[in-house]
Amino acid sequence: MTSGAVDQNLREREKLRRKALWALSDLLPGDPKAIPVVSVLDDIDRQDEADTLMTPVMKAEALRRLVVTEFHSSNLQIVREVSIPEPWRERFLQASICSTRLDAGPYLHDLEKFVHLWTQEIQHLEAHRSAVDKYL
Repeated sequence: MTSGAVDQNLREREKLRRKALWALSDLLPGDPKAIPVVSVLDDIDRQDEADTLMTPVMKAEALRRLVVTEFHSSNLQIVREVSIPEPWRERFLQASICSTRLDAGPYLHDLEKFVHLWTQEIQHLEAHRSAVDKYL
């Protein structure tokens, strides 16, 4: 598999994950409508585990220590996008579609907001998984 194919596979998985997480955000744990959405997210997780070319994924909270930032003329910090390790870069890009950014890179506060919201989304997903286990 070529690097471009790997990137496309990752992009498609993260696009699907993002859509599923957004769909799940409107549902309360225990809602039967969540079952197929949780199933999609479980399938994506299995694909991640089977992807031998994907490096082990660090916790979202560790991202801030790794990314390289610089001050922009507007006195805001921006992130050098290439310093965000995959799959987090693609996850952040998918979550940030239509967000304002500079040519030099995304705003640091947007990355920090993404990490905070990601943590909440995963907690919400885990609550749904627990409810699905009880429901089935």
